[in-house]
Amino acid sequence: MRALIAAAAALAVGAGSAIAQQAPPPPPAAPPPTQGNATLRAIPPGPGKPVAELQGLDKVTARTQRFYAPVGETTRFGTLGITVGDCLVNTPDAPPESVAYLTIVDHKPGQPEEKLFTGWMFASTPSLSALDHGVYDVRVLACTMAQGSAPPKSR
Repeated sequence: MRALIAAAAALAVGAGSAIAQQAPPPPPAAPPPTQGNATLRAIPPGPGKPVAELQGLDKVTARTQRFYAPVGETTRFGTLGITVGDCLVNTPDAPPESVAYLTIVDHKPGQPEEKLFTGWMFASTPSLSALDHGVYDVRVLACTMAQGSAPPKSR
């Protein structure tokens, strides 16, 4: 567990320096480190499209909202644009875990866009690599396949 925390902290530090760059970096070619053997894999194929299930908190209104963000697309939550670059899950023989590579940009009206976060977020340890924002919190809940028609959009 300590190796996982240390490796994820190194990813978070690297993400902090990437925020200062103008062009968004692509997701890393290799998945984030895991305990022992590499157990993370792509979402198993099935009907629908791969999505990250996220939870957003608006600290001003104290309202939380669960929503789905399709991999490769930008989803809005308040003034935030959240792009999921990749979404991985553990193999069935490992403890449950979902990991998403997110790029979060704030689109405040009348102001230039501001990149707030780029990096991997872990569902099991949201504070390990978290969005630091005065109004919004965003965390990963799961990676899954959206069933049926289009997944529900945020406000």
